[in-house]
Formats: sequence, structure tokens, C-alpha cells
Amino acid sequence: MGDTLKSAHRTMWALGNYPELAEDVIPDLGGVLVRAAGVGPGRRVLDVAAGSGNAAIAAALAGADVVASDLTPELLDAGRDAAAARGATLRWQEADAEALPFAENEFDTVLSCVGVMFAPHHQATADELVRVCRPGGTIALLNWTPEGFIGRMFTTMKPYAPPPPPGVRPPPLWGDPGHVRALLGDRVTGVTARRETVRIDLFGTPEDFRDYFKSRYGPTIAVYDRIADDPGAVADLDRALADLARDHDLGGTGLTMDWEYLLVTARKA
Repeated sequence: MGDTLKSAHRTMWALGNYPELAEDVIPDLGGVLVRAAGVGPGRRVLDVAAGSGNAAIAAALAGADVVASDLTPELLDAGRDAAAARGATLRWQEADAEALPFAENEFDTVLSCVGVMFAPHHQATADELVRVCRPGGTIALLNWTPEGFIGRMFTTMKPYAPPPPPGVRPPPLWGDPGHVRALLGDRVTGVTARRETVRIDLFGTPEDFRDYFKSRYGPTIAVYDRIADDPGAVADLDRALADLARDHDLGGTGLTMDWEYLLVTARKA
């Protein structure tokens, strides 16, 4: 991606506190992906767009030799601290998912947990995932679906966000099985793709959810920053995000939601 777009993405993910959000809201998703990929002792594992290491730390604790890579150094710093607190040993490296600084066929397993979906150019990213995985190795991806809660949240925010640059695709497309199969193509075999959900019951009310994401989630913060001088737009988006959470409430005490994701595993041909 161009330097300006790359810089904007790096800045966006440094906003708020994504490491805290990942630990609070989706602490178990990295482990789900690691188990699906069959990660164990002796495996050379790369976590692409690792953030603060949701999957990378789980892989290291499973005994693998792990590299966690991400575009945003602030996330890697948080990951180092989290790994140290959990007694996990792994390597952290700043890297662009669209131009990974690793050798062809270097890793046994290449992972990404709600990470590569946010790299702007999908085909370039998929090409890199395949390139650095050895023949017979595993590519395993966990991404939010377009139809699920986070996919719909991005649809809700879209009218308030700047138009994407040419060639940039919506992140939730990585949660569409057909899209992912087309990106990987005939370079992989044994593709499995299944939709799963994660239960979210952290928030007391729809407004609690909205305010939490407004203060911690980089993409949401960036959208609100863009409309900060338009009180009407802010009020509209406030209502829309709270209504979205209300629509997904399963009932009971507090706010309970199931967020859908797509779990894909494949073997490099």
C-alpha cells in the first residue's frame, strides 16, 4: 500500500486501546484459531496483523516457535508486555501484511485473527500469506463476516467515514467464504470454511457497548473524529450504533450478543 495509506492505518490502530478491547471482548478467539490450525510444539508459526498477540501468544503457549507481525508498533509493544505477563516467549516484528519481510516457504503455519481483513488490498495480502507458508503447511484465518455484528457495524459507520481509496476493499469481505476461496485460489487444497459465533456479554446496555467502542476501537474513533464538528452527525451515529447493539440483544440480564465470524483453514499445495 502507499506510504500515506499505510501511515493512516498505523495511526488508526494506535488510537484508543485495542489491546484492552481484545483482552476484554474477544480473549478466547486467538485460542480458537490456534486449535483449529493444529498448532503445537516445534511448529514455525507466523501471526500476520497480530495486533497485541491474541493468537500469537496462544500459539507460543502451545509450544510453537512464533513470530508476531503487525504494522502498528504500539500494538506490538502491548503484546510484548502481555506475553511477558503470561510467560510466553515469541518474536515481535513490525511488518506490512501486503509485503511481509519473510522468506518464501518460511513457516509451517500462517495465522491471522481478525487482522489481515483490515489490510486494504486483499489479493496482495492473500498472496503474501501463501508465499511465506511452506508447501503442505497450514493457512488459518478468523475474520468477522459481512452479515454478522461487526460487519454490520462497519456498514453502519460507512456513511460517516471517508470514501475508500481506489482498489481498497471492505474488510468484512474476508468473512465471505467465496471471497476467501477466490483470493487463495488453486494454490491451496483442503479448504474448510465454517461460520461460528462468539458470545459477547461484557456490556450492560447498548449505550455501554457504543461508548466502549467510541473510546477504544481505532476504526470507530477515527469515524467520530471525522464528524466531530457536526453534532447532528455525531448524534445520528450514536443512535445508530446503540440501535445496532439493541437489535442483536438476545435478551436476559444486560446486553448479550452473538458475533459471527468465519473460520477458514487450508493447506498450501
